[in-house]
Amino acid sequence: MNPSFIVRDIPIYGDLILSPMAGFSDVPYRLICREFGMAMSYTEVVSMDGVLWKNKKTFKLLDFKSIERPVIFQILGNDEDKIVESCRIIESLGPNIIDVNMGCSVSDIAGKGAGAGLLKNPQKIGRIFNKLTNTLRVPVTGKIRLGWDNKSRNYLEVARILEDNGASLIAVHGRTRSQFFFGKADWDAIAEVKQAVKIPVIGNGDVKCVEDIEQIKRHTGCDGVMIGRAAIGHPWIFQYKDRPQVPFHEKIELIKRHLSHMLEYYGQDVGVILFRKHVIKYIMGMHNATELRPYLVKCTNSGEIIELIESHIDRIQKHEAA
Repeated sequence: MNPSFIVRDIPIYGDLILSPMAGFSDVPYRLICREFGMAMSYTEVVSMDGVLWKNKKTFKLLDFKSIERPVIFQILGNDEDKIVESCRIIESLGPNIIDVNMGCSVSDIAGKGAGAGLLKNPQKIGRIFNKLTNTLRVPVTGKIRLGWDNKSRNYLEVARILEDNGASLIAVHGRTRSQFFFGKADWDAIAEVKQAVKIPVIGNGDVKCVEDIEQIKRHTGCDGVMIGRAAIGHPWIFQYKDRPQVPFHEKIELIKRHLSHMLEYYGQDVGVILFRKHVIKYIMGMHNATELRPYLVKCTNSGEIIELIESHIDRIQKHEAA
């Protein structure tokens, strides 16, 4: 089997990837997505300061299982020397790749020059990547947006600087920072990046269903597709299945299994609390899901979650049979 693309010297088998999302791209859900066909695992993003301060929560976010490989650690920062030092530290934990986040649009981050804030200073990006690629043994990649706003759409300049300074892959979210997640993603811009560089390009933005996967591939020629919100509660998208194609008994079984993974990984109390945001995504499309959601987000134990869903389905089936 030939790889879909290669990140420097690391073959990637498959072209669909779960976007690194805070609170969702954790070990339990990444394992499920890998089982469903996701090609490689991005951890949740960590800050350079959290690494340098040896924050336990930060290092917990970098936990992974060997079955997930290739694994990409994603780092966030704005200081050239500190980001290099933090990457040296996390490289020792054994990732296959380290990725620099230049797409985070959160004001407290981007406004301080990290995440999408780095896009305001392409030369600084170049210096960071030059230092990283000459310091680290693993490949270094970057995730970008199209620019800070519509007046500064400098994605081609940034993409060329990344390649010239040793980046092994670029993931492109087809929006500017000022758009956040609103408006339409510009797939034409992703296509321009793909044509401008020789390293692999991953397309990201407005991939909501299977047809969107096929369309963004055709439109941009991208090597891989990164899927964010559309994959929450729907790992079947990595099997090229849309939500209506998945029988609800399959969803129930996966809800139970995902919940079990969460309890095993986080413990009973924390596992249930963290799973609540997942379960309300799993039930999307269920009849009268809006009536069930307020009760699910208040659940305090695992049995309550399952009982609520099964009772709801039972009521629906009895109503339909009447």
